[in-house]
Amino acid sequence: MKLKDSISLAWSTISKDKLRTGITVSIIALGITALIGILTATESMNQSLKESFSAMGANGFTIRYKERNMNFGGGGSEVTKTTKSKQKKRKSNQGKKITYQEAVAFKKQYTFPATVSVSARGNFSALAQYYDGTKLYKTNPNVALQGSDENYLELNGYKLGSGRNFTVQDVNSGRSVAIIGYDIVRKCFNENAALAIGKTVLIDNIPYQVIGTLESRGASAFMDLDNIAITTYNTLRRVSTITGSYSIGILVKDYNHLEQAIGQATGLFRGVRKLEVSEESNFSMEKSDAVAEQMIGYLGGITAAAGVIGFITLFGAAIGLMNIMLVAVTERTKEVGLVKAIGGTKVAIRRQFIFESIFISLLGALFGVIFGVLIGNGFGMYLGTGFIMPWGWIVMGFVLCLITGLLSGVYPANKAAKLDPIVALRYE
Repeated sequence: MKLKDSISLAWSTISKDKLRTGITVSIIALGITALIGILTATESMNQSLKESFSAMGANGFTIRYKERNMNFGGGGSEVTKTTKSKQKKRKSNQGKKITYQEAVAFKKQYTFPATVSVSARGNFSALAQYYDGTKLYKTNPNVALQGSDENYLELNGYKLGSGRNFTVQDVNSGRSVAIIGYDIVRKCFNENAALAIGKTVLIDNIPYQVIGTLESRGASAFMDLDNIAITTYNTLRRVSTITGSYSIGILVKDYNHLEQAIGQATGLFRGVRKLEVSEESNFSMEKSDAVAEQMIGYLGGITAAAGVIGFITLFGAAIGLMNIMLVAVTERTKEVGLVKAIGGTKVAIRRQFIFESIFISLLGALFGVIFGVLIGNGFGMYLGTGFIMPWGWIVMGFVLCLITGLLSGVYPANKAAKLDPIVALRYE
């Protein structure tokens, strides 16, 4: 029996037994769908994070009062330091939030050729409302209210869709003006950005005059970048409560000067924070892509989990496939005896059963890859990323299934090849 005859006969056999083949293929496809689906979704999240957190560019950094860690829980904000001069423990202002005075002082004193922006977070579950005289329009209570200055949009990658940016006079006076994101324009002004300019919008029941609207940036893996309302930090101080600490963004004109800019900013801010020479810096210098890299690193755990799920499912599928092939050998004992009686070799019989096992496994891989890519990219569409084909993982999925089919078919194939033709022909 030639190789092509073995392949043809194997394909014909699994085509006839549709129920058994379908069940086995489904088990294998489930594991590959989980593996490829989660990995494709993870790639979408990676892409979304890089697009979102790289808005400042590689030549930007942010001063925060502590490192931004993506975990749950936390410890106390006050620690003890030991000075070399006194050799005794004293309380430091470690963990102290950056105040308005410190942030503004830094912006005024920083002389490095760079753009500096001071910002603060307000309520991140605010409700935006607009009344046109006849109908009240409102958003869900999940609008992020942000306090900023005239440089905030540039440093955070936002572009004006209509209207104007804040001026220095807007910031210093603390007048109630706001720039609203695309989601608010869509829900309160039927996507008519020009209509929003000059109108009064209530945000947390505080009236703001809309002076500008933002172009859509879509959603990232962990935030909706369009569901935002930006006012000046002085306005936020006057009408609302600052959530957390002030932060300072710096955008350097030349990437080659980034480390120099960070060094000068560190020295200046230590003075602003009134730190002694013996004390460590109680603030964090965070490069613009640092958070993205940190979160992408955490996503590696999701990738590992996807691999574990896929391997466990494939292991179970391999056991199921081997049992099904053993049952097939038992059911086709008489057929094997007949093949041997007319001159069929052990090699030909072994080859036929192995091909059957491989074909079933590869069919599972094919359906699993198709469904996995569709599910993963469905999540990517929600995040606003492009279509992703994780070719490396797809190839690995097919290779894994090929190996699974081969290993699952070897023992049943050997068992069939070793059958005595006379005993096999008499089998009932």
